[in-house]
Amino acid sequence: MSPPVDRSHWLTIFALTLLFVSYNIANAGVNHVDVEDNEFAEFEDFDMEEAVAGVASEPKAVDQEDVDIPEPSKDPTADDEEEATVETEDNEFEHVDEDEYEGYEKDSSSKPDLKLNEGPKITFAQLPAHLRSNWESYYLELMILAGLVLYFFNFFLGRSKNQRIAETWYEAFKGQLQENFALVGDDGKLENSQAGLMKESENVYLLWCSGRTSCEAVLFELRLLKRQDLVAMVMSLFRPQQDQVHVKVFMNESDMDTFVMCLAVKKTGNRLVREMADISVYCPEKKPAADKFGLPSNFILMSEIGDVANTLLDTRLCSLVNKIPDVIESIHFSDQYSGPKQTEEASPSKMPDVKKMLIFTFNLPLKSGKSISEAVEYMRPAIMLVFYCMERVKRFRLSKEAKIKADRNRQRVEEAFLKSTHAARAEAAAARREEKRRLEKEKILQEDDPEKQRKWEEKEAKRLAKKRMPKMKAIKV
Repeated sequence: MSPPVDRSHWLTIFALTLLFVSYNIANAGVNHVDVEDNEFAEFEDFDMEEAVAGVASEPKAVDQEDVDIPEPSKDPTADDEEEATVETEDNEFEHVDEDEYEGYEKDSSSKPDLKLNEGPKITFAQLPAHLRSNWESYYLELMILAGLVLYFFNFFLGRSKNQRIAETWYEAFKGQLQENFALVGDDGKLENSQAGLMKESENVYLLWCSGRTSCEAVLFELRLLKRQDLVAMVMSLFRPQQDQVHVKVFMNESDMDTFVMCLAVKKTGNRLVREMADISVYCPEKKPAADKFGLPSNFILMSEIGDVANTLLDTRLCSLVNKIPDVIESIHFSDQYSGPKQTEEASPSKMPDVKKMLIFTFNLPLKSGKSISEAVEYMRPAIMLVFYCMERVKRFRLSKEAKIKADRNRQRVEEAFLKSTHAARAEAAAARREEKRRLEKEKILQEDDPEKQRKWEEKEAKRLAKKRMPKMKAIKV
């Protein structure tokens, strides 16, 4: 009986051989980057593959030599070792022409140095230093973060202050408005559930009031500074602005005569003359109001008819203006109010719609060191001025001569508008006629009747000949 075969011995030898071959292949792959970069790199790849394949068979011998490699025997009675002969392959580049490549030597058997004894190279990633020891690398991020924190902090702080100003103003004048109007805080709905201020934006608040004789409605608009916007607050340092209250009174058609008048400070008056359509057309001339009416020197007057200013700017109105000159910004009465001027690009084809309105612009003096409640109480005479002017304009009527002058001014403005738009209307009419002829010509050309085409061409030739003839005036003797 044959002795048992020790299979663990052969498995150990096979595992060591496999480990040795894999190690040499790995080293050859890693050291492939160390191969010299030359003109024959693409041919050296073949040598490297041959070297990797030959490492398993001849790790120590360069010349042809027989190497004994133990292999497991299939026959249990076979010897423990078996001879194996490995021969080197022929040169792979025997087919290469010597004249085709310069510097190529046929007998050269140089092979790349695989540096089998060196291990794989490890490259460490360049990580930034820790934040606590490298603050200078994050200056930009820290500045952006600080700016965002500052912006949001200013947003909430400015929004709350604007809301506090609006609520203080409404509570201060709520009783006075309820005495003069039947409905305070009308929002246009049938059932007004929340009467009071309407928030248009973070710095604009609206208050509609109605239910009073001589006017359809009154709009109180609080235009506060954009305290919630940090950029706007920085810009206000270069262009100072103030919190303002705009009051627009929509007069009835029968309760206001035909006239245009404006009293304002110089800077605001110059801007209104440039921007407002009614003032620039009917009363562009600016006159000082200090000498004749005893008003502050920084006020100017623009009036279409002189009798209007002499009557409306009475002693009581002038005393109210002199009492709070820093609050009054402008007082604008107009029966031809149509808003700002229209640009030249947008040429209207009809006269703009006009309304009879009284427009007041008041400053809320919060920058003068007063608290919110003190500044609101300081402008109380300005609200009283609004109600006084409403009653004064309702009772005022132009004289016969002033009425004729005012009607003549409006007729002249309408004629000038029609004259300015005549060219545009004539051009539009010519374009329509040309389009009509073009459609007629296309219709005639589509027909197969040559007689109709000939008659249309004769008709068109006569029309063009008549159009080219000089115009002659008939003189009667």
